[in-house]
Amino acid sequence: MPTLIDAFAALPGAVATDGVLMHLGEPMREQRRLLSGSAVAPLGDRGVIEVAGEDRLSWLDSITSQGVAGLRSGDSTELLVLDPQGRVEHAAGVFEDGSSVWLIADAADVEPLAAWLKRMIFRSRVTVTVRTDLELLGFFAGGDADAAVRAIAAAPGDTPLVWSDPWVVVQPGGHQYANVEEHPAADYAWRVAIVEADAVASAISTFEAAGILAAEALRIAAWRPRWASEVDERSLPHETDWIRSAVHLNKGCYRGQETVAKVHNLGHPPRRLAALHLDGSDDVLPEPGSAIFAGDAEVGHITSVARHYEDGPIALAILSRRAPTAELIVRTDTVDVSAAQQVIVPADAGATADVPRLTRLSRRPEGQDPRRA
Repeated sequence: MPTLIDAFAALPGAVATDGVLMHLGEPMREQRRLLSGSAVAPLGDRGVIEVAGEDRLSWLDSITSQGVAGLRSGDSTELLVLDPQGRVEHAAGVFEDGSSVWLIADAADVEPLAAWLKRMIFRSRVTVTVRTDLELLGFFAGGDADAAVRAIAAAPGDTPLVWSDPWVVVQPGGHQYANVEEHPAADYAWRVAIVEADAVASAISTFEAAGILAAEALRIAAWRPRWASEVDERSLPHETDWIRSAVHLNKGCYRGQETVAKVHNLGHPPRRLAALHLDGSDDVLPEPGSAIFAGDAEVGHITSVARHYEDGPIALAILSRRAPTAELIVRTDTVDVSAAQQVIVPADAGATADVPRLTRLSRRPEGQDPRRA
């Protein structure tokens, strides 16, 4: 069966790797076209899971970080699956169409997430299906691509399957650690349509196309975390400011909630996400995983990196909470690259609640029974 990549790889200048369209020869122009709403990007690095059944919303609400019980047809959000210590195990965009919940996950996480969900069904009236017959197109709202993609988006019911990325604003029940007057996600009107490959192939002549390099550069510029890039075995949602869009702090119990609440209300996450503006004078773009140094001390690593059409070489990085906020050095195989740092998650993130403290050294009033002190 033909795939989206089969259709887009036939376009002039297309470069595809492992089923992912990387670019069509002009990644910078492709970024501009995406932002203007005139281009679409096939997302071969992601997949789709369908969760059906009458208990789907209450069931997902009970086992994930997000409050989804009240979703209505056409609503979008995202969720995390945490381990008992509050570390991120899985992540997915969420779209409700009135009869099914559609989960959009990074390709390497689709099967593991689906397997975990199936293990958690027990007596709930739900089914979990990996939909390998459906694929994904990314685009920005408001342009020519918007209406064209919605016209071919899958619609099992009356609602086209088009997910709106909630990262654009702080979601109900969420909290933003980034201390900025204007968040770079304010204009990040990213959409993902769930489509059938045949429908795209028949309409491909009506689209301008962009590769994943363009989409990733715009994501990085918006400080948007992603499971495939920013998550490792130690990741807490606080570290990447993911509580902004994927965690509901006031909903009922779920696995990992105790750690989420404890770090948010009483402590600080051990690491923090930062945006880096890289020195491009040597024309070296560090690889994800490259070590970051402050002086002689290693303080973190690159998680995502790109060349942005306006900002030049940029990156997201996970740093130690105690890493200085001054200029850093990214070490590559050939050269050290200077990096100006922009703090996303501050070192003092968390401890947001006004928690009363017990005075341990206060004097007991004269004559007071010590058992009542």
